[in-house]
Amino acid sequence: MMRDMVLADLERVLAIEQRVHRYPWSHGNFMDALNSKYLCRVDEEQDQMVGYIVFMSVVDEMHLLNISIAAEYQRQGRATALLNEMLQVARGLNMQRVILEVRSSNLAALALYRNAGFSELAVRRNYYPTGIGREDAVVMECKL
Repeated sequence: MMRDMVLADLERVLAIEQRVHRYPWSHGNFMDALNSKYLCRVDEEQDQMVGYIVFMSVVDEMHLLNISIAAEYQRQGRATALLNEMLQVARGLNMQRVILEVRSSNLAALALYRNAGFSELAVRRNYYPTGIGREDAVVMECKL
């Protein structure tokens, strides 16, 4: 079941964030997203937090900020479902496009986005930290 994220979800959202990301968002990042009225959704199954998505609208475009699925639910179409819901919301708000940045090494995410209709727009050099330096971000867009 997908629904809006609320403050009471943050502990479970942070648990997923910290398990699936080498450089996770902080509690403050999620609080800022909620307080700024970003569009934040969670996916639950039988009271288990499966995943979440955070995106913000800017004029006539959406920016995907974070999409994460708990490790035990990955490769089951959950990210696709969250992403499709976000795209539907963006269309409903008459957005012109959705943009995002993704680590160049995140092949699973790149495939997810390409399958959803995103195309590569640019590369941001040395955008993400790594254990031994920095990594490029691929900027992608989906025209709506």
